[in-house]
Amino acid sequence: MTGDPRALASELLPKVSALRLSLQRQVIGQEVLIDDLLVGILAGGHVLLEGLPGLGKTLLVRSLARGLGLDFARIQFTPDLMPSDVTGTQVLDDAHGSRSFRFQPGPLFAGLVLADEINRATPKTQSSLLEAMQEGSVTVAGATHQLPRPFHVVATQNPIELEGTFPLPEAQLDRFLFRLEVRIPGSKAMLEILEATTVPTEVPTVVALSGVELAALQGLVRSVLCGTHLLRFVAELVLATHADRSDSDARTRRFVRYGASARAGQAIVLGAKARALLAGRPAVVRADLDACLLPALAHRVLLNFEADAERVRVVDLLADWKTAAERRSG
Repeated sequence: MTGDPRALASELLPKVSALRLSLQRQVIGQEVLIDDLLVGILAGGHVLLEGLPGLGKTLLVRSLARGLGLDFARIQFTPDLMPSDVTGTQVLDDAHGSRSFRFQPGPLFAGLVLADEINRATPKTQSSLLEAMQEGSVTVAGATHQLPRPFHVVATQNPIELEGTFPLPEAQLDRFLFRLEVRIPGSKAMLEILEATTVPTEVPTVVALSGVELAALQGLVRSVLCGTHLLRFVAELVLATHADRSDSDARTRRFVRYGASARAGQAIVLGAKARALLAGRPAVVRADLDACLLPALAHRVLLNFEADAERVRVVDLLADWKTAAERRSG
């Protein structure tokens, strides 16, 4: 789609609002999660959802795919799942009297892929997503196959304390634009869930966008302005997560094993631009950045054993990093 960006935004943003309302009617009590997930998709990224089973993660992702007009595939990750079960494999074709190998695409070849309980599979199988999430392609037997565009992975994982889970490799975690926590809804929302899901009614998902329109919105996100002073703040904040810097604060040196990379800064800025676009603003404001800090950093900053013993999490250190970034960026 081409044309004036403002006219394009005026045409497509009401459709996103309709999709948001549709999702909120189906997945009750998760308004913040739905907003953050939409931001992650509009920013062109992949999203990791972490939460206990039974909180509506699969329903949310399936409904999102339908609303975005994307082909949907669900992959149930289990300990015996092999990489070829995800990406596809070579099969022997005996057609027309001659034998040859042809590529049989796996479930990864869809517009929106739900990697359900991704940390139930071994790290080897988890890593089968690396090329797809970064390059948008899959290489099998030396041949590279392009994935559809747009292409997004939304993965769910159980808390790592649960039995039968494998921690995701750091390189795999870094491929996710955001990591979002799926919280248990409050008592009022829980009551609404019980009322809505125990009667023979179904709320249909509004098919609000097409894949072409989604790609156009993702292009608009990158055209949103972000001031140099805000970019400087993000750069300094990412650097503040590193414990080996001479000016790192005491808590960072004590609890952080590895800090965030430049990809974290890119996630923050792109997420902030998507938030600004959804709010109808042509430029990013500081509040847009602040809303994206934890989703972009929570899975990228690796804490050490002392932090685990003291029950210190990334969110507990975020205020220190923001203060340091504000001081250094002037």
